[in-house]
Amino acid sequence: MSIPNFTTELFRAIGVGVALFDAEDESLIYSNPAFAKLFPDAISGVALTSLTEELDQTAVDRALAGETLEIAVKVKRRRVTLQIDVRNASHLERPVLVVECQNISRLRETEAMIDSYASMTERRTRELEREKVQVEKLLLNVMPRSVYEEYKSFGTVTPRLFEPVSVLMLDFVGFTEMAVASDPTETVSELNDLFTAFDRIAELHGCERIKTIGDCYMAVSGLPHSNPDHARLAARCASGFLRYLSHRNKTHRHRWQARIGIASGSVVGSVVGTQKYIYDVFGPAVNCASRLQSQSAPMEITVLEKSAESFGDEFQLGNHRVEDLPGFGKCAITSLELPDAGLVSVA
Repeated sequence: MSIPNFTTELFRAIGVGVALFDAEDESLIYSNPAFAKLFPDAISGVALTSLTEELDQTAVDRALAGETLEIAVKVKRRRVTLQIDVRNASHLERPVLVVECQNISRLRETEAMIDSYASMTERRTRELEREKVQVEKLLLNVMPRSVYEEYKSFGTVTPRLFEPVSVLMLDFVGFTEMAVASDPTETVSELNDLFTAFDRIAELHGCERIKTIGDCYMAVSGLPHSNPDHARLAARCASGFLRYLSHRNKTHRHRWQARIGIASGSVVGSVVGTQKYIYDVFGPAVNCASRLQSQSAPMEITVLEKSAESFGDEFQLGNHRVEDLPGFGKCAITSLELPDAGLVSVA
């Protein structure tokens, strides 16, 4: 069957491989150069199903039903992916099959690259999200959440005056000697257990841990949100610390004893540093709590006597005395006796 010249020229001009097959015996009638390049063995009279193993009669029937085929063929030692469409048509009242064939290897390679890039981007996004969560956890360990939110939003933290608040300062008796005599790993593990328990107790009583320096633990009640009951909460927190230590000492090899000082007043809070961030508080209450802590006996909570009324009726006072506190002069101080309540749970 001859093909008009204008049709032949049109088939030559397009980049898609086009071939005509007899609809009855599926023998090749005509193919343009693009088709012949993809199927070098496609000579006149060759059967459609003999072009490649993947293009069997079942595949041809599926294509005639409207399905677009994708098959792999070898072209000049290189495997390529072809998209094939087969349609019924007629020429001079003779039924023919029109086969369109297009090399989509680069398209599939591009799609694979896009999928790979999308997968890599998704994986990297998950990693960044995990890193963001870790950074947030680390920052929340060194500053209150409200301060973190301000820093995240504006990149800086405005120094704020908080008053009144109560500052709790704690350190351990004989820590230096124990640290020198013990294995460093064991010492750090012990401090980690203690400070983790202290953090839970502080949170239970509405106190905010500000920092630890060696064996020194500092927490503040009434910051960042003001609380008129700040002194009582700080006292309950300190009581919880000592009760926890007393309970722990019954079952552990190391016997930890702590000295605690509590002072109320004003402090200034802000983030210090530009490369290594730390949230810190400064002011008279911090200095006074430090001085009171140094005056405490082991397992004693020391406060200014003039502040005693702030701690409520649940605490008894004892060991009244006058001490010279550096920076504050002669001060009347006293001790808070632990209430008879049960042990504070830190589970």
